[in-house]
Amino acid sequence: MTFLPVIDTAPLVLTMIALASYLLGSVPFGLVITRLLGLGDLRAIGSGNIGATNVLRTGNKAAAAATLLLDAGKGAIAVLIARTIAGEDAAQLAGFAAFLGHLYPIWLGFKGGKGVATFLGTLLALAWPIGLLCCATWLVTVALTRISSASALVASASAALWCWIIGPQSLIILALALTALVWLRHASNIKRLLAGNEPRVGK
Repeated sequence: MTFLPVIDTAPLVLTMIALASYLLGSVPFGLVITRLLGLGDLRAIGSGNIGATNVLRTGNKAAAAATLLLDAGKGAIAVLIARTIAGEDAAQLAGFAAFLGHLYPIWLGFKGGKGVATFLGTLLALAWPIGLLCCATWLVTVALTRISSASALVASASAALWCWIIGPQSLIILALALTALVWLRHASNIKRLLAGNEPRVGK
């Protein structure tokens, strides 16, 4: 039993894939879309986050949906391209690098989003049953709590558990690493959740 994929891709190839995936993940689609639509600087709206939840605060649902799909897509595309070029080890590295790019984009002074959409897109490409289960976990949690951040925290925390239950178990270490970063980026949300003043969806 191994919680990591077999690493058999050449180090130089892995390095190039990681760099390209990071740059892809660094594209701030929420910021680009809101500027193109004349919705202002997303970083000066709501929480200042560049993700779909904050785009929704502009009142433009289409822009929020596009941001969600593109942020998820950049993680998925990085994984699929890397898997085609090299293999599963490269695919996992690409997903992680794209996720880091979204969280810490070089174009924005390494101040990026919280990574939920990219997290889900990456998992859907790596192992679609795990990705779907995490999406379902998010939907159930948001239906019960009406709190987006709580749903993100629960969904991300469930990823390693789903990998353990249904496999592939070679995805567990990556799932734990992604989850740790999601929770780290939600530190302020966790404080508000504990204080009981985290805003609910639609408020």
